Order: sequence, then structure tokens, then C-alpha cells
Amino acid sequence: MTSSGGSYSNLQIYYGDIHNHCGLSYGHGSLADALTNAQLQLDFASVTIHAVWPDLPTDDPRLEYLVDYHKQGFIKAQSNWDTYLKDIEAANADGTFVTFPSFEWHSMNYGDYCVYFQDGDEAHIIDAPDLPALRDMLKDISTPTMVIPHHIGYKRGYRGINWQAFSNRMSPVAEIFSFHGLSESTDGPYPYLHAMGPRHEQSTAQYGWAQGHVFGIIGSTDHHNAFPGSYGYGRMGVWAQDLSRKSIWDAIQQRRTYALTGDNIVVGFSVNGHPMGDICPADDQRWIEVDVQAVDAIDYIEVLHNNRVIHRESVLPDDEPDSVYNVCFEMGWAELDEDYDWDVQLQIEDGKLLGAEPHVRGTDPRETPADLNFAYTQLMQTGHNCYRIQTRTRQNPSLHTSATESVTLRIEGTPDTRIIATFNGQEQTVKLGELLTGSRTFYTAGFVSPAVSLHKANPHHQLDRRFALSHRSLSSQRDWYTVRVRQRNNQWAWSSPIWVDGFTN
Repeated sequence: MTSSGGSYSNLQIYYGDIHNHCGLSYGHGSLADALTNAQLQLDFASVTIHAVWPDLPTDDPRLEYLVDYHKQGFIKAQSNWDTYLKDIEAANADGTFVTFPSFEWHSMNYGDYCVYFQDGDEAHIIDAPDLPALRDMLKDISTPTMVIPHHIGYKRGYRGINWQAFSNRMSPVAEIFSFHGLSESTDGPYPYLHAMGPRHEQSTAQYGWAQGHVFGIIGSTDHHNAFPGSYGYGRMGVWAQDLSRKSIWDAIQQRRTYALTGDNIVVGFSVNGHPMGDICPADDQRWIEVDVQAVDAIDYIEVLHNNRVIHRESVLPDDEPDSVYNVCFEMGWAELDEDYDWDVQLQIEDGKLLGAEPHVRGTDPRETPADLNFAYTQLMQTGHNCYRIQTRTRQNPSLHTSATESVTLRIEGTPDTRIIATFNGQEQTVKLGELLTGSRTFYTAGFVSPAVSLHKANPHHQLDRRFALSHRSLSSQRDWYTVRVRQRNNQWAWSSPIWVDGFTN
């Protein structure tokens, strides 16, 4: 990252999902499968154990099934905790893949929080009766801890956030995107569609910032089928010094984080030389620098001041030639009663494969699968110019919910560069030049059989954008700036704020 005033010069970007579940409480799949799946796409993860709900609504006869479901899950969590902790600790390998132990604490009144431990030395489930008690009980633990609210957008009293009880002392960030939807605001994309209800304006991140709360933001999947980082359901980017427990932890504490839907978009953003999460000294002149490196073509980048858009940088499609392109290969679809297994090899000829970013989902996070094997995807670069993916797909659960799997190839080449796709014994060749105007589709058999798509080739210059702008604001109150990015494939990124202190008399 060369722009943003050098504020990221000693930092690296890492991607993770620290809120997701498996079958150790309620959910499906083994912890081993969850950790295997996490390493397909992530640098760090926490697999969270549902464990505590002090104000579980036991007096509502309509919810008897829900109460029993959670109680059974909590009993299971307690019995599995020691083994879980041992396995999480064993999976941590600084420099390769980082893990954190965590459990989830639910509340109707305070909203749901995930409790994180930097390591497993004193990590244990804490059955606190309320949020202040939870924070107090965590203070007695020598291992560093934090509590992060999630699905904050539900109405207070219905497991949405209670801003009156919120404190950034142990909650440096809040989760604003997961399979529940987006809670940046109530007029953004990804509305809440879960049975728990719609988004509530006074429970959103923008409302919290407007109340003077200082917190960064993250995305997580909240996946329940042993698949941390499931594509499209949320993950986070973190700017850290290195891939270690301490560095990742410190970066979250310092709010150098941002929320993502699925694509690993790189977002660098500074104000007066300060990176995201910082609080700048008072200054009426603000120099804002933004650096975005996307996976698909950028649609636009917005800079917001106090929740209001002050600049939109649009990246318009063009026919300008380039030497590097991103091409997404996607597989799935069909009308099937059973899963469909794929073995795909993608070969580049008369060009160079520079890299590949997988976009794998696993089973739907709320689906109850019949197959107990959750770690069925394998990814590998099998040669200098060859990438292989073995996975499975199923029929899309609705016309607006995808169950496809995909990978984006970064290719250096010319219009004559060939992509040879071999899938389940069938071979198709497409020239890069053919994909400059749109996608090409092939079927494994006849009508409503599983299909594949080579998407439009996106030139490198439509994926990267750097710009700077000046903004003036003279205020006696602390104000804040954020950045959000939309790609043309509808994958998003939302930055943590940068605050600027107000002038005092």
C-alpha cells in the first residue's frame, strides 16, 4: 500500500472470520472440518461456541421449541469446551494461520456479544447475568479479552444492540455484516430477513457513531455449518504488523479493521496521515487519501463525513486494453435433488497465471445437511499455469440465494491468451479476448444440468483506484470519516471510521 500518507507502510493486510459456529453447541459439522475450511480462504479465525443466554424468554409458550433448542446447545457447549480449547490452541500457528478461542453470550436486553480470549490460558465460559457483570468478570482474567457485539441492527429488546450499555473499553469493534444482513444503516443493501425481524435505525452503526461512540467495524459470517469465511456471508480485513495472535489482536484493538461481504478487497484509507481506527488531533483542514485494490471491477467508492456522502469516485467501464485481467470461473446451478461433485482444472496458455482467489461457500448456514462431511473442498495450484478445484454444489436454495462455488484467476496475457477449462471430463477453451465483452456459459449435460460460467474479463485498471481529496470542517465536536466500496459484482467493503477531535475553547 503506497498511498494513504504512508500510514500503512509497516502493515500487511490479513483476512479473517471470528464469528461462526459448528456442531459443538448448536450447529453442524466438526471443529476439525471448520478449521480445515477456514484455511481455504482466511489467515485467521475463531470458531465460536454458543454458550450463555441469561434472559432466555422461558415464559413465552410460543417459544418453547426455541428455549429447548438453546438449552440443549448450551449443555453441549459446556461438555465440549475443554476439548474445543485444546484443539483451537493446537491449530494456532503464528505466521501460517491464527486462531482465537471464543464463546457467544446472548441477551434480549443488551444484544448478543461474542467473548474472545487472546489465548487459551484462562479461557472459560462465563455465565454472567448481564453485560456489566460480564465485563467485570472478564477483568479478573489475566489473558487479554474483548467482547464484540454482532447483528446489532435488531431493535433493542429483541437481541439488537443497547447503545446505553455499550462501552468501547472492551468492545473496540462491532460486527455490522453477516448472514443476518448489513447494519451500517437502514437504507443500505442487505436488509435483515431472518425471523428475528427487520433492521432498526437506532441500532445501526451510523446511529452509534452519531451518539459519540468510538468503535470500528468488522464482518463475520455467523455461519452455523462449519465454514468460517463462507463466501458472501461476511469476513473482515485487518491491517496488522504480521500474522501472529498478538499482532492481529492489537490491530483489532486499535480498530484497523473493515467489513467485507466476500471478495478480499484491499482498502487503505487515511485522514491527515492517520489510518482507519485512529483519532486525529483537531484540525479544520483534512487531507483524505483512499487506496482500493479490488477483485472485480469497481463500481464506486464513497467517502462519508458524519454519515453523509461527501465524495463519490465512480469507475466507469471502458474498452481500454490492459495486460492483466481478473476472470471468475463459477460452477453450480441445475435442478438437482442431490449434491453435485466437481473436479475442475483451469489451464492458462499463451499467458501467465499470476494468482487465484477462491470464493467457496460450503452448505447454506441455516441448512441441515444430510452429509456429515463438511470439509469437501480442495484447492491447489497444480502447475506453473494451472489451478484445480474439487468441490460440490447444490441447487440454488432460492432465486436470490446462490449456492455456486467459484474462483477468480488473475491472468497476464493478450486477447489471444487461452483459458482451458476441464470440468468433470469435459473440456472447453475460451480466449481472453472473447471475455472482454461478457461471459461464456457451458453445461455438463442437457437442460437444467449443472453449468459453468467464465465471467467477463475485468482489466486491471478497473480494479485499482487511488485518489485524494481535501475537506474542511470546523467543529467543536469530534467528527468522523468512513469509506465504502461497491464492486460491479455487488461485493462490498466498509471501513472503520477515522475520527477528528473537535476544537475546544
